[in-house]
Amino acid sequence: MTQRPDGDEPPADRESPVGEPVIRGDPRVAGESAVQFDPDDPESLAQAADTVRRFASNTVGSEDNVYMLRGAAACAALVRGTGSYKAAAERADGEATVSFIRKWARVHDLPRSIRRHVALGEIAPTAAKHIARVSGESRFLLAWAALDHDLTVREVRSIASRVNEGMSVEDALAAESIDLGQVSLSLPPETYRELRRHAALEDTDPENVVADALEEFL
Repeated sequence: MTQRPDGDEPPADRESPVGEPVIRGDPRVAGESAVQFDPDDPESLAQAADTVRRFASNTVGSEDNVYMLRGAAACAALVRGTGSYKAAAERADGEATVSFIRKWARVHDLPRSIRRHVALGEIAPTAAKHIARVSGESRFLLAWAALDHDLTVREVRSIASRVNEGMSVEDALAAESIDLGQVSLSLPPETYRELRRHAALEDTDPENVVADALEEFL
């Protein structure tokens, strides 16, 4: 990525256009038409700036996950449209600081599979901010662990901090007494019966059978 003159880097992890409501536009998630922000359109950019300004002054205690994602999208679009986090904060004015815009723009750039769980309310937006602090495969592992173990925002923040300090996700989760990869499944009786039968005949554990089957399937 090309470094900006002031040292700020707009996020660039998403493959879809910045501000496009890929998740928010799903009727099953939003239930209505979602707002789209175009960083190359002056009028849309002005709307993004206004959204960021209002978002920065009204995030605490919000339970509207789609609203939070809309604010994150506005942050990302404003950064792209102005060229830097600093310029975006100046354009939004109000309570929108560089740090605030950077954190939420990163949430917008999380992979779609993670953002969907945020939109559905299964991962808190405030937890998503900390998931977005880590990079690569680590963010997936942390997100899925948050889902499977119902992690609190404090726990996610603590784990993300340890990962950014150089600890592996597995070790960071272990520090919170969480086993990475542990997930509970409910199977149809017939599938459960065959799983147990196959594991017994192969003299192995059911989890090994499932892992081998999933590895081949995926």
